[in-house]
Amino acid sequence: MTEIARRAKSALEVIHSMIYFAPEAADGFAELGLERGRMSYYAGRSAAMGPVGAGAVAATFYNFNPESVAKHIPRAWSIASPSAVLDARLRAADAALRRMLGEVDSPAIAEAAELAREASRACRPEGKPLYAAHADLDWPDEPHLQLWHATTLLREFRGDAHIAALQRAELNGVQALVLHSSTGEGFKPSAARELREWSESQWAEAEQELRERGLIGDDGGTSQAGLALREEIEAETDAMSMAPWRALGESKVEALIDRGRELTRVLLKAGAVPRELFGRG
Repeated sequence: MTEIARRAKSALEVIHSMIYFAPEAADGFAELGLERGRMSYYAGRSAAMGPVGAGAVAATFYNFNPESVAKHIPRAWSIASPSAVLDARLRAADAALRRMLGEVDSPAIAEAAELAREASRACRPEGKPLYAAHADLDWPDEPHLQLWHATTLLREFRGDAHIAALQRAELNGVQALVLHSSTGEGFKPSAARELREWSESQWAEAEQELRERGLIGDDGGTSQAGLALREEIEAETDAMSMAPWRALGESKVEALIDRGRELTRVLLKAGAVPRELFGRG
């Protein structure tokens, strides 16, 4: 039953995560005076928590180098207030979705928005700081933005649960990133290290620690024990992320997954996510 949580994630995540690659977001944050790149990302994603410090951002983002976070937070809040950042982010989501989806007033989007919003209402905030912060925000009026906000809530709800599973597996942020990228399922290892701003020595140290635990091999590939641990972590994450899908019910979940897949295909075709970042290498 819990596999449905992973299927829903796969179907819906791009609807939210396109914001991290949309030029509309980069331009909107730059207009506020924020630096492009890391500062804009850290501020954009954490603004829902208010003008928090680097420690809170690093803790909730988990696999980003805390040293990188501290270069930009809390300095970002002296440039633009969290409310201004949130407004810019929503405007960017609106513009990006209109550009990539074309027709945002379609019945399919309205149906997906209604179902995703219903699912998100079943999420609870306890132990879910990034979800809870976003859940306190007002809902947008238009269906395509309601869909984007609902997928944001669902994504951060699962993400908070994933951090709990990583901690139970005794993986710190950089170790989790090294192990995940070694499977070939996410960012290329080189891209993961650069994007999360870990140094070569920090990355190499994490690799050695994982080798000592028997989780990766000498070639940097995931061992059978590492693959088993990764699956255990994902299964625990699925189990801790089931509340919205249990509440929505099987038929509605399947309808939402179908709509999400349709929209994701359109978004990917429009270049919502840079594909060159993914795969082994």
